[in-house]
Amino acid sequence: MGDHIVNSSGVVGGHVRAGLVVELRHDDGTPPFVVEWEDTGERTLVFPGPDTTLRTPDGHVAPGGTI
Repeated sequence: MGDHIVNSSGVVGGHVRAGLVVELRHDDGTPPFVVEWEDTGERTLVFPGPDTTLRTPDGHVAPGGTI
């Protein structure tokens, strides 16, 4: 929890969405994650894909952060 998640579009100029991981569903930290999105404040269940990056609060790519 506390990692920042960024979903980038696979299309040039596509939408980029950022949020904060606020809940884990598995004790080992594997997906899915509950993410609170910066643009809407909405919380959704996220299964990260290949265009997803996770960063620790200090800005480093989290272990397994490029999924």
